[in-house]
Amino acid sequence: MTQEEKITLQTDTGEPVDFYVLEETRINGMNYLLVTDSGDEDEDGECYILKDVSRQEDGDAVYEFVENEDEMDYLFRIFTELLEDAEVEICR
Repeated sequence: MTQEEKITLQTDTGEPVDFYVLEETRINGMNYLLVTDSGDEDEDGECYILKDVSRQEDGDAVYEFVENEDEMDYLFRIFTELLEDAEVEICR
């Protein structure tokens, strides 16, 4: 991505948590985001893969963390390829 995009998610308790989008892709009709919890490019952060589970009637996008290991491994390989030319190092 050329411009850093920040999204704010709310926890189950309503607490806002900021994530920074590193890349996004669409696979089999499903949108996925690779995000990090660090907005500072000189600082290491944790990476997460989010799946857009929004329905048409939802006013805002609804994301959930990908927790299935097989799905996560597959998406990790996809995002690694997408970011191959970027100055981002993804470690698993």
